[in-house]
Amino acid sequence: MPPGRRALALGVLLAAARAAVPAPAPLAMSPCELEHPLRLAAFAAECGVLNVAENPREPHGRQIGLHIARIGAISRRKQPDPLFVLAGGPGAAAGAFYAAAAPAFARIVRERDIVLVDQRGTGGSNALDCAQPEEPGAHESVKEIVARTRECLGSLAGHADVRYYTTSLAVSDLEAVRAVLGYERINLYGASYGTRVAQHYLRHFPARTRSVILDGVVPVGQPMGLSTAIDAESALEDILRRCANEAACRERFGDPAADYRAVRTALKVSTVPISVPDPASGEEISFEFGADHLAAVLRLLSYTSEYATLLPLVLHAAAAHEDYAPLAAQYLMVERAYAESIATGMHNTVACAEDVPEFASRTIDRLRLAATYLGTRQLDGLEGVCRVWPRGPVDEDLHAPLHSDVPALLLSGSDDPATPPAYAHEAAGAFTHHLEVVLEGFGHGQLTAPCVDRLMAQFIARASVVGLDEACVRAARPLDFFTSLNGPPP
Repeated sequence: MPPGRRALALGVLLAAARAAVPAPAPLAMSPCELEHPLRLAAFAAECGVLNVAENPREPHGRQIGLHIARIGAISRRKQPDPLFVLAGGPGAAAGAFYAAAAPAFARIVRERDIVLVDQRGTGGSNALDCAQPEEPGAHESVKEIVARTRECLGSLAGHADVRYYTTSLAVSDLEAVRAVLGYERINLYGASYGTRVAQHYLRHFPARTRSVILDGVVPVGQPMGLSTAIDAESALEDILRRCANEAACRERFGDPAADYRAVRTALKVSTVPISVPDPASGEEISFEFGADHLAAVLRLLSYTSEYATLLPLVLHAAAAHEDYAPLAAQYLMVERAYAESIATGMHNTVACAEDVPEFASRTIDRLRLAATYLGTRQLDGLEGVCRVWPRGPVDEDLHAPLHSDVPALLLSGSDDPATPPAYAHEAAGAFTHHLEVVLEGFGHGQLTAPCVDRLMAQFIARASVVGLDEACVRAARPLDFFTSLNGPPP
């Protein structure tokens, strides 16, 4: 049977197994702490592990433990429906994601429990972590990417069959956790890829879903990765245009888009030798900074409005003074932080089962991709990975149109390089009762933007978009651009 049909057949079997799951016994929970990834704070919780079959067709085969954390509501008269927080990536863990952004949920946890399930293959749930290169990498050929992917597969073979870490299995896990914790209905917050998980859970368990917040929305019919380079280029252009339209930024840097073009052109010709302190150890690290490093740092700095404030400054240093150290230092910091937060194997499983197979039916404008700073490298690399990565079970309706009466709040940033507002607008058509909010000048994920915590708490309290006070959120503006290393102008 061809791989695509086999995956769908497994999906049919999964649906049958899902319908036959018996009611689980109560789960033992004990006190624990969730620690901020940078060890800036710790949060009291209670944790437990729910064992589930890795392969649902073999219920007595290998079991994997789903790590669950619950932050109890502060109120003694708490509401019965908790908030389940779903992380992005794919490959990020819910526990780590929450610990990094806990203040954004402070209003909600006053009245409701917050439940964090590290999705299978991430965090404490049999993470599919693969070794990362120790040195800042140069451009890898597709052949080299395939070789590294084979090494990753080999390193995971002893404790996982990587096929069984898809979204379809994840939503079954979420339903098992809901049942074992005794909740009748739940609210969902999903970030980025987590919005796909939230929508798919809602599709299969509508009666169990009270409300959904989708932040950085992936529409159910949109394969991730196909237009990443184009979306990232558009977001960068918007960020640099915003700088040019602000008096202080324009006076300091002139036309930041010209600096961007100059740096791209220079790095197409040759790399630049760099020596900068390692952000982790402080030791001097030397490497050749090239176009691939530039692409990585541009994309990752574009993700949040806080990091985006640095872009005109670091590009100007390189273009006007041939000083690439600020770009290189930012590259080391953000690239490592991203790599440490993502379970590569789980990411590959989702991409290769759910996204890349959709590429064949889509028109790919490779000339337009090639004109962007990411070029075709990201797409070519992803397709190279999926040549060797096993394809897992996918529900037949994963990308089918969704229709729901469950209220939905959809959040977007106008300068999002990964999930632009058009994605949220497409997804909004699935919901009879919805509100779309676009924050001007913000990037990927609105969780920490001004007033968003208040809007989310109000929405969940009502489970309705009617009468929400969104004025503060719509009036929010990002930080001013840095005009020096000391920060924005006074």
